[in-house]
Amino acid sequence: MRLLVRLPAVLLVLVLTACGGGMGDLEQYIADVKQRPGGRIEPLPQIKPYETFDYQASNKRSPFVRDRSADENGVMKGPTPIKNRNKEYLEQFPLDTLNMVGTLEREGKIYGLVQTNDGLVHRILPGNYVGQNDGRVISIMDGKIEIEELVSNGIGNFFKRSAGIGID
Repeated sequence: MRLLVRLPAVLLVLVLTACGGGMGDLEQYIADVKQRPGGRIEPLPQIKPYETFDYQASNKRSPFVRDRSADENGVMKGPTPIKNRNKEYLEQFPLDTLNMVGTLEREGKIYGLVQTNDGLVHRILPGNYVGQNDGRVISIMDGKIEIEELVSNGIGNFFKRSAGIGID
């Protein structure tokens, strides 16, 4: 039992004595480094004076003022989404997740058959809305459904963009 009590103390003494002494080579290296001649320090680079730039933009629209494409009542010119319109089911899906799987002619109307990621097939007609950018179906052909989207330009206006859903 006494041996177990004394063993950690003996090990501690051995470890501490192994770490001590033997600093002569380190002191010699420091002395050698101090004996070396000093190097030349390069001068600081020349600082160039700031050149001013006179920006002439008085004939351009300020980026901090609302776009002037609205009339005097604040109503935007150009295409705009229909407000308070009930959203159709296929408007919750991005266009790139929809696949055209065919067409169907019934009672003189040609329907486009569109499949969603969950595998369900939906019928659409020209005039229906699809996609997340107020996309409206323009025409349905054998291999493609043409869509016209209204995309925001980021400052309150919209522009029309052609898109489509094709057969994979």
